[in-house]
Amino acid sequence: MLQDWIQKGFKYSQNPIFRRFTGKAGALLSKPMKIGLLLTTAYNKMVDVDSGESGFQQLKQLMMTFMRMVRAYVRGDYRDISKKSMMIGVAVLLYLVTPLDIIPDFIPIIGLMDDISLMAWFVDAFSKEISKYREWETQTSYENIGRF
Repeated sequence: MLQDWIQKGFKYSQNPIFRRFTGKAGALLSKPMKIGLLLTTAYNKMVDVDSGESGFQQLKQLMMTFMRMVRAYVRGDYRDISKKSMMIGVAVLLYLVTPLDIIPDFIPIIGLMDDISLMAWFVDAFSKEISKYREWETQTSYENIGRF
């Protein structure tokens, strides 16, 4: 089932709507205040999602790690990732917080499927970057105090 989500997520990442988010993400990376707002909005959206599925919980934890990576990147604490990878990741976050996307979020159940699929694709495609960041985070005792 996860592989199906990854494949759908890849398909969504090729959609012109998502491509627009990638363009916006590049501009946001140089604006710490706007990134902060985006991270807070994405955090609140993920925390509000109530699911008992362990697969979803794992996906959620990986996305939370990525959000910490974005914050560290914007602060200048962590730069061991390409700007292009960051832009794609921020585009995923933008896509997640925008209610009108490929499958609108207000449609019960299936409205979140494109979001979940895109997250699954992102996590699969960027798992090495996320692992590398987690290792850096552990080695440097990087503190994630409070909310985003």
